[in-house]
Amino acid sequence: MGQDLYENCQLCPNLCGVDRTSGKTGRCNESSSVRIAWAGLHKGEEPPVSGANGSGMVFFCGCPLHCAYCQNYQISSAGGAGFTVSVSELATIFKELQNFGATTLNLVTGTHFVPSIIQALELAKKDGFSLPVVWNSSGYETVQTLRLIDPYIDLYLLDAKTLDKEVGRTFCGLASYADAIVPVMQFLKRRHPVTDLEKLKGVLVRHLVFPGTLDSTFSFLKWFADNYAQNFRLSLMVQFVPPKANPGFKSMTRDEYHKLTDYLEGLDIDGFVQEQDDNEILWIPDFNRDNPFPDGFAKVLPLFLEYKRMRGL
Repeated sequence: MGQDLYENCQLCPNLCGVDRTSGKTGRCNESSSVRIAWAGLHKGEEPPVSGANGSGMVFFCGCPLHCAYCQNYQISSAGGAGFTVSVSELATIFKELQNFGATTLNLVTGTHFVPSIIQALELAKKDGFSLPVVWNSSGYETVQTLRLIDPYIDLYLLDAKTLDKEVGRTFCGLASYADAIVPVMQFLKRRHPVTDLEKLKGVLVRHLVFPGTLDSTFSFLKWFADNYAQNFRLSLMVQFVPPKANPGFKSMTRDEYHKLTDYLEGLDIDGFVQEQDDNEILWIPDFNRDNPFPDGFAKVLPLFLEYKRMRGL
């Protein structure tokens, strides 16, 4: 597993084919040099993932999607916050998150850096790393790339945003998202037919309800119940928080929320449902801060700060 996979990059469904080793970038906006935006403990994930101390999260820069609602737009866009780390430095971060008390290692949006992440995981394991590894993904993946990373993953924390091409075009930046997510779900069902969240094994699917798309969510939930409810667990999220870059989107109304929960009660689906709360915490992170998240919900890894300051940031 080496740099050759970056030379004619086919790691995500965009299949850009650019030589990222030469510094060129495709839709992800990243070269072959790994860039990260934050590493530390985060308590805002689903309870099994966060555990008592928090999930050990590593946020990678860049993204194959360009969602209109992206809360991480500061790091997913070209020229955003973050800095380059070597594979050995990334491996050391993984090990230090374990020493820091993390419940899991949580790799956020790492698809376009899969070869380097695999190398780092192998190095970390030689140094005693043993945490369960979570693949925190938009769901916009290729089966070919998932086959590479799958042997290293214990639990998938996978977005399944929509099956509707128009919703995909509006909110995900790509209508083709709806085509990509189906083979991903089928592949994971074959590889991980049983989900045990207590053991942090299997697939936990996140679905966020987009504004004005309740019928699309109903269709997704019915499809999930018919095909995956016996294999995966669902995390249904309803608190759409529009980022500063897109203030026009509105959150779900209480009437819509009640329609959703009434519909969900009629389906045999196990998992989590986010409660609607007028006093919700503002989850949009600010990656210009050492701790981008709300006070009390995250703790920055000291080694991350050390690497950051070594680079004069």
